[in-house]
Amino acid sequence: MDDLERELRDLADWLQTPDPPDVTARVRARLTAPVRGRWRAGRRRRWRFLVAVLVAVLVAVLPPGRAAIADAVAGLLRFAGITIITSPGPAPPTGNPSPLPEQRPAALVEAQRKVNFPIRLPAKLGPPEQVLVADPDPTGTCRVATLLYRGGALRIDAFDGRLDPAFQKQVGGPGAEWVEVDGDFAIWIGGPHAVAYVDRTGTVRVETARLAASTLIWQEAGVSYRLEGDLTMPEAIEIASSLD
Repeated sequence: MDDLERELRDLADWLQTPDPPDVTARVRARLTAPVRGRWRAGRRRRWRFLVAVLVAVLVAVLPPGRAAIADAVAGLLRFAGITIITSPGPAPPTGNPSPLPEQRPAALVEAQRKVNFPIRLPAKLGPPEQVLVADPDPTGTCRVATLLYRGGALRIDAFDGRLDPAFQKQVGGPGAEWVEVDGDFAIWIGGPHAVAYVDRTGTVRVETARLAASTLIWQEAGVSYRLEGDLTMPEAIEIASSLD
């Protein structure tokens, strides 16, 4: 079984619903839920429905032996504002990469004023050792906020996931897999991989390319996160789940 089919079948296990479903209870809960809660729940259901349809279609049309087509489909994935290329690519970057565009340190209070999303701290790690903001627009509003820990060896990048992709990752061979953070989809890349920044025009800034550590990618309330460091998958998920 090729990698795409295996990953899709793993994902399909998450999309099963009780049989038969309690429709009455669902409708009552939806009618009595706050408006924001109903919108988020509805959005999540629509997302899972679309993924379920994708799983059904792709698994049906990609039997074992269709590896070339599977590789073409699986070669590019966009999730939470991050583009992940899973097909073999160029050699990992070497040398010292440049920082993100106009990146600079900022106090946490100042950083919160510079971005248009809440900066949440992981309870498992506590206050960051350093905060960075980067890529401001003409009004001075920054696109990315970064929390640094362990001397910079562990970092959390946060940005508005509703905008165009902010990072491009090149993963050679299998290495990206679906996991779960607080009941929602996430992606785990369990080894070193090349990562570059994608600017506001959609151009990949090659000068920022560097070799990243294991990374967890997830999204909450429209904000995308990437947690990078020398972590196991359970450790990363535990940190991600502790965002406050």
